[in-house]
Amino acid sequence: MNIHEYQSKAILRDFGIPVAPGIAISDPREAIAAVCELKGSLFAVKAQIHAGGRGKGTFKEPEAGEGGGVRLAHSREEVEAHARQMLGHTLVTLQTGAAGRKVKRLYIEAASPIEKEFYLALLVDRTAGRIAFVASTEGGVSIEEVAKNTPEKIATFSVDPATGAMPHHGRALASALHLSGDAGRQAEKLATRLYTAFVDKDMALLEINPLILSKDGRLVCLDAKIAFDDNALFRHPELAALRDEAEEDPREVEAAKHDLSYIALQGTIGCMVNGAGLAMATMDIIKLYGAEPANFLDVGGGATKEKVAAAFKIITADAHVKGILVNIFGGIMKCDVIAEGVIAAVKEMGLKVPLVVRLEGTNVELGKALIARSGFNVIAAEDLDDAAQKIVAAVSKR
Repeated sequence: MNIHEYQSKAILRDFGIPVAPGIAISDPREAIAAVCELKGSLFAVKAQIHAGGRGKGTFKEPEAGEGGGVRLAHSREEVEAHARQMLGHTLVTLQTGAAGRKVKRLYIEAASPIEKEFYLALLVDRTAGRIAFVASTEGGVSIEEVAKNTPEKIATFSVDPATGAMPHHGRALASALHLSGDAGRQAEKLATRLYTAFVDKDMALLEINPLILSKDGRLVCLDAKIAFDDNALFRHPELAALRDEAEEDPREVEAAKHDLSYIALQGTIGCMVNGAGLAMATMDIIKLYGAEPANFLDVGGGATKEKVAAAFKIITADAHVKGILVNIFGGIMKCDVIAEGVIAAVKEMGLKVPLVVRLEGTNVELGKALIARSGFNVIAAEDLDDAAQKIVAAVSKR
């Protein structure tokens, strides 16, 4: 689960991690009050969407004015003007795609004079089974660009969960950022506090880009992106309450309500599969035969008829879907349950695109018989290769 920058900074502040003072607003009329509370002479007006590259983004609407999703203002009147231009308009960045995201909230922040910018992130290193620090002296730009052009400027080290963050980890961070003296000591404290926050809140990613050294020698987290482990949210109702469903794909939100693993993609062939590995193989073979999957959808091993029907509805609600492939290997999941769910969904919503069904495993003959007797125009397949070829061929004829 992702949250907004202003929410991320509130969490960091609770752990004593240095961030600039700021106020979130959702109405331009709140801008002047926010500036009066923050004081100062220079402010950053930052669009709050779940996407990176905001500063380099562009707005779709001309009335949003010139500039991206992060703008500087030298007066309260300029802050209010930016707020009126940005709120309610659509910001397009490299991460949003062409559709962009409507800006519904801004973060007004007291601007910090910058001496140097750094990149810093904590993430789960699943290979090592540890939390890893990733640091670079090249902050303020995409870490992918740094990895491609100057990989030697990226330092990585991990923390043994048995010991937690130790003083030598702080020194390693200071060294990686080429900081010494008081700035180096600040980096050491920062490493410990970030690690504590990461573990305490069950984070999956904590990215600070940029982390800055201000003109007056302070380390400040100028931006913050946090993603949480969805599987741990039951332990943190206060974090679950921060979810902004308006920033998520509505199909993914609906899938989560039915405990379905669903990720929307850009292709035209909808997939309904049981098991993540089989789902990946299904998407791969669709690509092998020259088409693109429209989604990843794993109904799981113990899905009910109702759950399968919900999954089918989510797939058919995607206007880009030109064909559907149901690929089920019944173990715990029974093929007749899948068949009943598909039939129920088709009866309710109709079948407007080609549907290929491949069933194998528990109660496979019963499942095939149910589909055959349904009277719907369903294309049967014997194996995965056969199913992929048939659905790609059916879609190509449309």
